[in-house]
Amino acid sequence: MIKILFICHGNICRSPMAEFVMKDIVSQQNMSESFYIVSAATSTEEIWNGIGNPVYPPAKAKLAEHGIDCSGKRAVQLTRSDYERYDYLIGMDSANIRNMHRIFGGDPEGKVCKLLSFAGSERDISDPWYTGDFEKTYHDVLAGCQGLLKYLQEQGIQSN
Repeated sequence: MIKILFICHGNICRSPMAEFVMKDIVSQQNMSESFYIVSAATSTEEIWNGIGNPVYPPAKAKLAEHGIDCSGKRAVQLTRSDYERYDYLIGMDSANIRNMHRIFGGDPEGKVCKLLSFAGSERDISDPWYTGDFEKTYHDVLAGCQGLLKYLQEQGIQSN
């Protein structure tokens, strides 16, 4: 089983979008049993008294436009021990990558990468919390997730 953790700053927009888009893509390919896919935050800004905020309503609405349900998802904090738990630790932007390295104490196994690198770009996925452009973020996330699945299939992951 391939274990993927998508990471952004607050875990209420980009990383949950990536989590649920990737779950949808692998489900369409009949590959759900081959994956464990979740998301987390580098900050605690969206977590209060141990309870994370739900997916930001415009992000949830953008997913719903594409038939993707993210009900029940709440922000969770990235931890140092996540490094050992997951095969791929995928950040949305350069600041996320820096914070991931800080939290993990480095990246000795080369597990940390930026999502759009799987789509042939080192560009950041802009944060729609600030830009308001959830459509652009969705398309960037989709391109990154499609590229990630293609990469994994090239590495030998097969559909059931």
